[in-house]
Amino acid sequence: MTRIAVVHDWLVTYAGAERVLEQILLLYPDADFFCVCDFLADTDRGFLGGRQPVTTFIQNLPGARKRYRNYLPLMPLAIEQLDVSDYDLIISSSHAVAKGVLTGPDQLHISYVYSPIRYAWDLQHQYLRESGLSRGLKGWFAKCLLHKIRLWDVRTSNGVDHFIADSKFIARRIWKIYRREAAVIYPPVDMNAFSVREQKEAFYLTASRMVPYKRIDLIVEAFKGMPDKHLKVIGDGPDFAKIQASARGFSNIELLGYIASQEMAEYMASASAFIFAAEEDFGITPVEAQACGTPVIAFGKGGSLETVRGLGRCEAKPTGLFFYEQTASSIIDAVQRFEQSNDLITAEACRVHAETFAIERFKTEFKQFVDQAWSNFHLARAA
Repeated sequence: MTRIAVVHDWLVTYAGAERVLEQILLLYPDADFFCVCDFLADTDRGFLGGRQPVTTFIQNLPGARKRYRNYLPLMPLAIEQLDVSDYDLIISSSHAVAKGVLTGPDQLHISYVYSPIRYAWDLQHQYLRESGLSRGLKGWFAKCLLHKIRLWDVRTSNGVDHFIADSKFIARRIWKIYRREAAVIYPPVDMNAFSVREQKEAFYLTASRMVPYKRIDLIVEAFKGMPDKHLKVIGDGPDFAKIQASARGFSNIELLGYIASQEMAEYMASASAFIFAAEEDFGITPVEAQACGTPVIAFGKGGSLETVRGLGRCEAKPTGLFFYEQTASSIIDAVQRFEQSNDLITAEACRVHAETFAIERFKTEFKQFVDQAWSNFHLARAA
């Protein structure tokens, strides 16, 4: 019997990476599960199927529940302390350190990568600016730390036998950083959780965790310049108070905070369009919006170029359109273009396109990849 270990970065919320993790755990119900730390709320634990993960020493450090990211300098050490030496197959689910788990020559390690560590590589300068760490002693310390993390990140890529990227965009990033080829298997979207609504209401929607790179601030700024158009914003996070203050006094902008998935699906189905301003690795919310038959107005870089069929890009049956600068004026222009041509985008086209990202497609492709890699691994060992 093949002994399987699944390794994830950390468990703090049920978000995009955890939806992928959920399907991996369903594919391999007998696998043991490991992660750096586990602070999931009881209400979010259902997808684990009763599993209690093996965690690292980070779990018990002071303040880790709320400030686990502060322990990033210790996470490479922590992930290397997880003992998976008794397993034949290791599957890591990684956007930070999970792929760095230590494995041996008689073990097959397959890593599903959402991104190489964003804030250590091409987004480093943006991260330092937004964190106020581009200057001074703290900035110097942060830059030294990120330099060491990059060295560790490249070294540990050698311990991975096969990479799977969640988009072609991330496959290119993996090649750029590790000089390794990666297969592309898009993340799963639960089509059953979303239903199409043909008749839309007169509002635009955006939904995200409010962190700087999601650029919710830009979307709000754009609608401050369009007082005749209504925007609803779903989500919370570190930037919520700042964005709330920016929107104060503008009656056309409504911040709803965190809401449950089922209610969010209702808003998605009702919106005229979903607006997405991030340079995202894949970006699951635009696909969910299309699953509701709702067009997407997206920043034309990163994963969005693979999940949205852009109007004016010679694509049949478009499902949205793009803007190509992360500025409020570009979003305003995109909204105006959308309103002039939205009759060219149908709810049916959006739904049909979204179905290409369905759960069963992910499970089939992932299992086929793992089975083939496992077969080739055994053949190579027997040669």
